[in-house]
Amino acid sequence: MKSTLARWFDSDVGYSFRTSPMAMLAAAIALVCLFCSVFAGWVAPHNPFDLATLELSDARLPPAWSAEGSSKYLLGTDDQGRDILSALIYGARISLIVGIASVVLSVVVGVALGLLAGFRGGWIDAVLMRLCDVMLSFPAILVALLIAGVGRALFPHAHESLAFGVLILSISLTGWVQYARTVRGSTLVERNKEYVQAARVTGVSPLRIMRKHVLPNVMGPVLVLATIQVATAIITEATLSFLGVGAPPTSPSLGTLIRIGNDYLFSGEWWITVFPSAMLVLIALSVNLLGDWLRDALNPRLR
Repeated sequence: MKSTLARWFDSDVGYSFRTSPMAMLAAAIALVCLFCSVFAGWVAPHNPFDLATLELSDARLPPAWSAEGSSKYLLGTDDQGRDILSALIYGARISLIVGIASVVLSVVVGVALGLLAGFRGGWIDAVLMRLCDVMLSFPAILVALLIAGVGRALFPHAHESLAFGVLILSISLTGWVQYARTVRGSTLVERNKEYVQAARVTGVSPLRIMRKHVLPNVMGPVLVLATIQVATAIITEATLSFLGVGAPPTSPSLGTLIRIGNDYLFSGEWWITVFPSAMLVLIALSVNLLGDWLRDALNPRLR
């Protein structure tokens, strides 16, 4: 493990990371958010979704540094007496799970279809690319909103896990197109190179050529795109939750917390919506900055 990390730090990408303060800052913020989300049960000072511990008398308390604030609730409480800081940690976990899972599903579908379209060509390429054109003609948020809304209407009393599955699927179905088009373009270049022609001459099957030879050489742009798309997926999930068709109310994400706080924004309880919004911006910005750094680090023209 240590030797692997040492080799990575000595590589061009590692050197680019060490010499980029913005990338290191973004990585630190992303790691802190990820750590707090994964270990929310130990990091969060309260469990905001344990109804037995909620006290309505503590509802809408301002942050601890305010005159009416309490040191028990550092960032204040919401309308149900839930600790805002704990709700942010638990809500970020839901947003990150949905965002990362939807990107992983989009990558799997998009890379597989793009690899098939670029390597096989012909009518398969034509059909898949026309399907991509159709998907790109609709705004992604509207497609996700339609799928999530239909899913919730068909299964109104479904289990919480099924609701998350519908949410992940709705985001994934709008995100695979970019991966498919990116991989297809790279595959069109790679399939005519000498190492692919040599593999064909020696009798290697097309599936093995795609999996063992072409796929590793087209994954660079996919990694960069996936890193940036994580932030987009998190924002899309927050938007769907804000509109009421995202995460279930029993497990609210950052978008749900923002929607709840929006009802009290103009009545003076600004902290209920400002802190979840700031958390969402912080996560999306750190992931986007990491994606920008990775794009530059993997670009040989900028070395």
